[in-house]
Amino acid sequence: MSMSTVLSTLRRAGCQKLSASAIVPRRSTGSHLLRIPEFTKARNTVKPGEAVRSSTFAVGGQDWRMCCYPNGNWWSEEEHVALSWEHAGQKWPPHIIQHVQFSILDQAMKPSYTRASEEDIHYARTWGAYADFISHEDLYKGNYLMDDCLTVLCDLTVVVTGTDDRVEVPWPPAPFNLQGQLTEAIWNRERPDVQLLVGGETLAAHRWVLEARSPVFKTDLSLASTATTGEDGATVELRVDDMDADEFKALLQFIYTDSTTLLDAPITAEKLLVAADKYELEKLKLMCEEELCRHIGMSSVASCLALAERHRCPVLREACMRFLSSAGNLAETIMAMQMDGFGQLKKDCSSALLELVVKRMVKLEK
Repeated sequence: MSMSTVLSTLRRAGCQKLSASAIVPRRSTGSHLLRIPEFTKARNTVKPGEAVRSSTFAVGGQDWRMCCYPNGNWWSEEEHVALSWEHAGQKWPPHIIQHVQFSILDQAMKPSYTRASEEDIHYARTWGAYADFISHEDLYKGNYLMDDCLTVLCDLTVVVTGTDDRVEVPWPPAPFNLQGQLTEAIWNRERPDVQLLVGGETLAAHRWVLEARSPVFKTDLSLASTATTGEDGATVELRVDDMDADEFKALLQFIYTDSTTLLDAPITAEKLLVAADKYELEKLKLMCEEELCRHIGMSSVASCLALAERHRCPVLREACMRFLSSAGNLAETIMAMQMDGFGQLKKDCSSALLELVVKRMVKLEK
């Protein structure tokens, strides 16, 4: 069972503020190149048992050095080149296992002679198992020296067993008022896995909720790109360019809670109606229609009727038609149309105007 599964289970059980750590091995591999120009001169200068050392290099958070003994690191091996490595720190780190490989590189910088450790090494500050890395005779006969330069590559793997300290990153907060324990439980069921880029903000949401509530979101998310992939799974990124952040937060609030708090202003209700129609949220669309119906007047009826025609809003359309059909309003509408004051009506609502004219004619005939 993964750490994320354990944490998700504990969160659902009521533990919301969690951190975690694990005792795990961490593997790190690094390489270091050592070149010794005029190797023959070094061999004639350095005594048996003496080493020339590389500069330090870091692997696994620790500093190391390569050691080359031109005349062996033991008197019994003075006819050989010996290679070893050593830990360069002041204190030997515990629980370290190493695997090491030394390679002589040719002129093309490819390994021409290689020896590697056959088993892991525990708790050793210096390892000298290559006391007989290569004999002087083989070194010269094998043409391993290029212009009397010895080039050796050390590949070192360090495995440190210790505490993998981690502070659990808190889940992104809901971008809306959760409004009760049920919605809070839904939000905390699992980590949000969708990033919605809206109006310069990044809003978090759950894919399963969006897909369950809106078939349009389901299609959009199937085509969206993956932003990140971690042990909690993949996070999908979806950009929304036709809404601002506050309006989209109101949309998310409805998706999670079946209610929204931003319908008081007609302009907001109009924008949410457009969004509800886009994402096929019929209940929210009806709520927006009903809110707009309460604000119909001579200054707004043309835009409301045009909105109802574009987005197939029967409740709003019927309310606009009733308003325009009343005796005083109809006369004022006809006068405004004659003065081209209702140009939007004539352009976007021709069917509605035809219906009004027919109703007017029927009333005159009676």
